[in-house]
Amino acid sequence: MARDYYDVLGVSRSADQEEIKRAYRRLARKYHPDVNKDTGAEDTFKEINRAYEILSEPEIRARYDRFGEAGVGGAAAGGYPDFGDVGGFADIFESFFGGFGGGAGQVGRRRSPTRGDDLRLDLKLDFKEAVFGGEKEIKISHLETCGTCKGSGAKPGTRPSTCGTCGGTGQVRRATRTPFGSFTQVSACPTCNGSGEVIEDRCESCGGSGQIQETKKLKITIPAGVDNGTRLRVSSEGDAGLRGGPAGDLYVYLFVSEDPAFKRDGINILSDLRISYLQAILGSKLSIDTVDGPVELEIPAGTQPGTVLTLENHGVPKLGNPVSRGDHLITVQVNIPTRLKPEERELVEKLAEIRGDQVNRGGIEGFLGGLFRG
Repeated sequence: MARDYYDVLGVSRSADQEEIKRAYRRLARKYHPDVNKDTGAEDTFKEINRAYEILSEPEIRARYDRFGEAGVGGAAAGGYPDFGDVGGFADIFESFFGGFGGGAGQVGRRRSPTRGDDLRLDLKLDFKEAVFGGEKEIKISHLETCGTCKGSGAKPGTRPSTCGTCGGTGQVRRATRTPFGSFTQVSACPTCNGSGEVIEDRCESCGGSGQIQETKKLKITIPAGVDNGTRLRVSSEGDAGLRGGPAGDLYVYLFVSEDPAFKRDGINILSDLRISYLQAILGSKLSIDTVDGPVELEIPAGTQPGTVLTLENHGVPKLGNPVSRGDHLITVQVNIPTRLKPEERELVEKLAEIRGDQVNRGGIEGFLGGLFRG
């Protein structure tokens, strides 16, 4: 049993034509099958169309109000109606894809200002550039409004004329009758390509497009703490808009080069430090490299292989809060010698005697390994 068409559109029975039209456009945008892929969306969309076809025609609506569905059984096709009655496919698709050039969403709408396209630029950074940020100069190629014709596309001293094919609407309609009713197809005007205007004397600088390709240099600020894949938005540095429309944006995607000495783990920096077995046994103070430059690090006596030492606040600044920094974590690797000089071996053997360790089985290397285990 068919639902009440007023309920389908969510309006009262006393709603005027403008209210019905607004309700239809809102629901059509939501349930159009090219946009809404949910199960049942297409059936809902057809039901919305059917309701609008009935209620948008005063005579058919009057019969429906009096007799219900029985009074309008053959009044409409129940499929996709003439979208020209509510502004064409442009009104529906522009709400989803507005701002992108060349799509169906611009049918009959191109005479109004149109936002320019967004652009993308991939930028490589050194490891320390990502850590500390700073200014970078980049070069981009984008469309700018033609300075000769001021974006009109017409030769200076002339202006575009209204398209005779579509009468300036930018769209043409073709009506087809079927056994189920009338179907009207709306498409961009082939003469003016949907702009509604024809340029007879084209601007020599831009060839009638109203835009020219320009390469420019920009300085952008890289925030401290950015990482691989961070996206920066540079407002209004995309392609220029048409007919005075706003420019698109430039999106800069950052890619950080690997560093031979440092690795990153969130806001912490990781590195390895190799020391001798004597430095590990006796302890020492060493100058090590950090992203801030050389820093003195104390190696405690008896440091074991794999020990992680921490230099606080020498890591990566927190993105958006550069005062807060991570730590530098140093993993200690101990070099165990494979050969000793005679005098070195003599001293180590004496140390083994003092400790009471048996070294004749495992050799000096086994003894040294035992020092770290014991």
